[in-house]
Amino acid sequence: MHRSRFLRSLLTVTAAGLLSAPLLAAADPWPAKPIRLIVPYPPGGSSDIIARTIGKVMTEELGQPIVIDNKPGANGNLGAEFVARAQPDGYTWLLCDLGALAISPSVYTKLGFDPSRDLRATAMLAYSPHMLVVHPSVPANNLKELVELSKTKDLNFAVTATGSAPHLAGVELARLTGAKWVYVPYKGGVQSVQDTVAGQTQVLMNGMLATYPQVQAGKLKLLAISKSTRMPLIANVPTLAEQGAKGFESGTWQGVMLPAKTPEAVVQRVNQVLLAVIRSPEVRSRLSGQGAEVVTMTPTETHKFFNAERTRWQAVVQAAQLQLD
Repeated sequence: MHRSRFLRSLLTVTAAGLLSAPLLAAADPWPAKPIRLIVPYPPGGSSDIIARTIGKVMTEELGQPIVIDNKPGANGNLGAEFVARAQPDGYTWLLCDLGALAISPSVYTKLGFDPSRDLRATAMLAYSPHMLVVHPSVPANNLKELVELSKTKDLNFAVTATGSAPHLAGVELARLTGAKWVYVPYKGGVQSVQDTVAGQTQVLMNGMLATYPQVQAGKLKLLAISKSTRMPLIANVPTLAEQGAKGFESGTWQGVMLPAKTPEAVVQRVNQVLLAVIRSPEVRSRLSGQGAEVVTMTPTETHKFFNAERTRWQAVVQAAQLQLD
């Protein structure tokens, strides 16, 4: 799970070149109507936060409303399939955790679409690590203590959905450390956070954007982050790798996909405007204050990243013998 080297090989976008080029040609009518931005999860999660953060700025940049449409279900697959079947005209976008979407083909035996075939990777926008948190009543203050506790006491591990990225991250963490917990699936990150805050589940791995506010409020205890290096925002919090899970890194990789047959010119233009907006001081500052790093990629780089994630998690799914209809 060495992500840093892989990312360094991909992040070759020249910001100056993108920002100096005109985003829209004056004679080109696109966009001539509102753009529908599909978020395949309930409101309040990492993808929803990113969508609403960029939505207003995108509206001002494009001169057309960005309509955010939450379509949760089947671990994000319902919303993703909706976009895969949409008209490839540049007016229906999917904003989701690309890593989670890359997992679905390995987990679901009856997936109604193939993300690699039916969707066009368009842009990577941001990364936020998973946070390993526990309910404050759990008598563990680091990963080692949590692992030892899990061997003597039943611990419910909340997951956003069976087969989700946080679920697979928990499975891989348990494999690396010998931890034992009972997985409790939910229909989204918000519900899993809420039940852990309430003490109905004791352990949670979830994206920082949606989880950190509860840590700040003292309602969840933070043990580690799943990043390769510490984050400046919470520099006192060690990584999972530092605490014994060598090479471990996971998180939410937020990006945009379009229907597969979208014209290449539209794909490139969408990428340009997205990257210009996500790199703007206003948006970058807002996201960094919540624990998300701006990570931008071209369509080609995003495609390579998606395929690498698909290969990476396929091995974890096979090892866990996890299959869903």
